[in-house]
Amino acid sequence: MHSPGCTRQSLMYNRDFGALYDVSLLVFTCRKELGMDPMLFASTNRQAPEVNLAEALLQGQAPDRGLYLPVTIPLLTQEDFASLRNKSYPEVASIVLKKFTAGTFPDDSVDEMCRRAYDFDVPLEKVDTGRYIMRLDRGPTASFKDFAGRMMGQMFGALRKDAPNRLVILTATSGDTGSAVAHAFYKIPNIEVAVLFPPAEVSERQRKQMTTLGGNITPIAVVGKFDDCQTLVKQAFADENLSSIQLTSANSINIGRLLPQIVYYVYAAVSLGSEGDPVILSVPSGNFGNMMGALLAMRMGAPINKIVIATNTNDAVPKFFQTGCYEKIIPSRRCLSNAMNVGHPSNFARVLALYGGWMDETGTIRQMPDMDYMKRELWATSVTDEDTRKTIQKAWQNHRLLLEPHGATGWLGLERYFEENRSPSKAVSIETAHPAKFPEEIETLLGFSPDSPPSLSEVEQKKEDCLTMPAEYQSFRELILEKYGS
Repeated sequence: MHSPGCTRQSLMYNRDFGALYDVSLLVFTCRKELGMDPMLFASTNRQAPEVNLAEALLQGQAPDRGLYLPVTIPLLTQEDFASLRNKSYPEVASIVLKKFTAGTFPDDSVDEMCRRAYDFDVPLEKVDTGRYIMRLDRGPTASFKDFAGRMMGQMFGALRKDAPNRLVILTATSGDTGSAVAHAFYKIPNIEVAVLFPPAEVSERQRKQMTTLGGNITPIAVVGKFDDCQTLVKQAFADENLSSIQLTSANSINIGRLLPQIVYYVYAAVSLGSEGDPVILSVPSGNFGNMMGALLAMRMGAPINKIVIATNTNDAVPKFFQTGCYEKIIPSRRCLSNAMNVGHPSNFARVLALYGGWMDETGTIRQMPDMDYMKRELWATSVTDEDTRKTIQKAWQNHRLLLEPHGATGWLGLERYFEENRSPSKAVSIETAHPAKFPEEIETLLGFSPDSPPSLSEVEQKKEDCLTMPAEYQSFRELILEKYGS
């Protein structure tokens, strides 16, 4: 499950991220009990100072354009795991997140944040012997991104409660991120949100969840691809002409998105697995933030044996596993699983860092990771739209399992893994969005439209309002200055 010698220890990066080395759990625990400094976060680009959680949250991206990772990855103790098995999801979230929030948020505040954020079900649905679907689609926008978005909203709201000026959150989305972030931060005082999305690549319901709120939410339709939206956001963070405006991100480049996503993997692993019987996870992956949550859960000691990475035909990462050569896909390919249409996943820099590698912000690998170590823990495949559609049909015909395109990608990835690797382990595939977000596709493939949860049906009659702009940075800079510069 982990590298040799790590079963009872935490993992820490050396300061130049060159490798991982073992740190005694006793030392880490005592450090916290003695009330020393809060957890620190370092940039994958190695050129920025370490910061605490509050600074990492509010900055979003590090000043050197790298992404923050915890300097020390805390280990969940055997006592933690014993208690987690009998806890509700909000209680599990609180136990896991406190490992990272100590020194930034009081423990009782974290308890309350988790109760407010997670007031919906997290079903683990048994499909057949040993295989499960974890449905992460029961939140207010029917997407797994509600888990991170709602917790980020709670944390940002606490940090900005008495702030004298506005914080502006810039978010790029290829599908569900925008609506989840918009709803999570809606009407939070002293916070403005600008959501950039490619209008040709989001579904009608995904768009309406962003464009019908108003208030402090500004949706921006960018005539281009998701990667164009993401590039505009990153350029804005690095633009000294915008230094008078406090900018941050709620994309998965922000560590605040990753930490809550650890929780549901711990929840699944401790619900189904054990120290001697770890689970296999299959994660449909686009920008790799969701997959990073699974990897960090594994690093914390959750009983996870393998992580299957399932992408659509934006297959830069599966090809890297095959060839050792990383090539960005420009422009990104438009696929049925639209939230995964990412030609250069930002979070892959974090993945490589966990294996001793270094990818800079341009996608250039400046230090190769330990490929053997990576392949022991990770397995990658890509899925075509044709195979996605066939999987939706087969899952319904064979198991009465209703999947949407992203969940189907993960399910097929798991099936392919088992075809190549006979394993007795239990397995969990992630369903990231409610099938009702793709009613036309389900109707065409299965002959019926899935019932819509209230969170989706309510937006149909609401009035839309959004801005439109070209995928050109000067226009975006002028928009930011005009709207938020005063």
